[in-house]
Amino acid sequence: MTLSRVLTRAAIGVEAPLVTIEAHISSGLPALTLVGLPETTVKEARERVRSAIINSGFSFPAKRITINLAPADLPKEGGRYDLPMAIAILVASEQLSDAKLTQHEFVGELALNGALCGVQGAIPAAMAAMRAGRELILSAENQQDVGLIQHGETRVASHLLEICAFLQDQAALSCARVQQASADQAAEDLRDIIGQDQGRRALEITAAGGHNLLLIGPPGTGKTMLATRLPGIMPPLSDSEALECAAIASLTQNRTLSQAWRKRPFRAPHHSASMYALIGGGSLPRPGEISLAHNGVLFLDELPEFDRRVLDALREPIESGHIAISRARAKVTYPARFQLVAAMNPSPTGHYQGQHNRCSPQQVLRYLSKLSGPFLDRFDLSIEVPLLPAGFLSNRPDAGESSAEVAARVIDARALQMARAGKINAHMTHADIKQWCGIASEDAIWLEEVLNQLGLSVRAWQRILKVARTIADLAGEERILRCHLQEAVSYRTIDRLLIYLHRSLE
Repeated sequence: MTLSRVLTRAAIGVEAPLVTIEAHISSGLPALTLVGLPETTVKEARERVRSAIINSGFSFPAKRITINLAPADLPKEGGRYDLPMAIAILVASEQLSDAKLTQHEFVGELALNGALCGVQGAIPAAMAAMRAGRELILSAENQQDVGLIQHGETRVASHLLEICAFLQDQAALSCARVQQASADQAAEDLRDIIGQDQGRRALEITAAGGHNLLLIGPPGTGKTMLATRLPGIMPPLSDSEALECAAIASLTQNRTLSQAWRKRPFRAPHHSASMYALIGGGSLPRPGEISLAHNGVLFLDELPEFDRRVLDALREPIESGHIAISRARAKVTYPARFQLVAAMNPSPTGHYQGQHNRCSPQQVLRYLSKLSGPFLDRFDLSIEVPLLPAGFLSNRPDAGESSAEVAARVIDARALQMARAGKINAHMTHADIKQWCGIASEDAIWLEEVLNQLGLSVRAWQRILKVARTIADLAGEERILRCHLQEAVSYRTIDRLLIYLHRSLE
């Protein structure tokens, strides 16, 4: 046989399209030609594959070898095609049998001695192969990734010789298995936070309804501590959610996916992060922080220090739950359903008006104007995290409820939401709000008057109703009452702060 076909998978976002490796050996001067839109890293496979075949005890054909990577219009990059190319050459030169090729797919990078190295995006490739009814064979280094997939068989090997022995029915390959870490390893607890009862309450509402939260206060009041405790009171990931997060994380250099299994992602990029670091990018787009935070929390500390264009780029993903990145070579859509939690100081000096604040209202307003109105409108709750009153610390205050106690109420509230609408409150559509967030006519008149005084939009009206619905769920109430609306409106600190600054300048 001088022609062979081997199946593999490309990596385009969280998709793994099928790629067919065709190898043809013909007479002529010894040469290896790659066609099918290979990038530089794929072209370099010539030497890796040649050395791996020779060092594994096989003969590299001293003939003209043509390898086609089909489809020809799909960009191919990385070393993931080394293994299927080596298999294709060995089958075309009749050193291996092709009996098992149609039932298997191959992905892996080869070292010069024939050892198999891990690749990025192993989980999407394994899932795609499973849906196609075939088994994927790849490096044992990826076992911690693909072993997370349940009800699927993926075989792993450490060397090219092991795969060749398997194809010749001389040995068996083990299936990928991983020991999943426990999800109960909560290192940070709400008991660590001193005081800040309103912050604790807002955190519970945020976790129960999946809302976005803005924390405003002077330095050292516990804003970051509150934010880092949020994943600890959120329900653990379901199997499908955990697999989605693991598939995205496998596209990066993350090698500890099993340790984070069922844990809500928590991403906290520095304020110097670029737009592409946050939303993703590249010639073949890679996931950004918002996608790595899918089903989890994206925490932006020192919010006004972020570039305004970067923050405004988050507005659409917050609403849609995904991000579409278009480049000349590919268009990739990543999931980005995250909870946005941000922290900021109320002024450039970090304090409110008083002895610690040397800024005029104009300077404070200019500082807050770094954040656009439409972006601030995406926050369901904004609260003040104030300095503790004098004498509070010396009185040895009660530690308060633990994260486990709050998480139990959050899980119950989410169960109510899923049973009612099939989704958490933050994800309700306009039709869902009309159906499940009805309020009395006198309450509607009162709420409209409040919105007019605060100068809020219709989006804010809907977000207040969603928060009120969550508060009612935590209280076990079937209908939204005036007290729930009043509490929801109380979590609009940023709106009241802006109104105060504007009036002080009049």
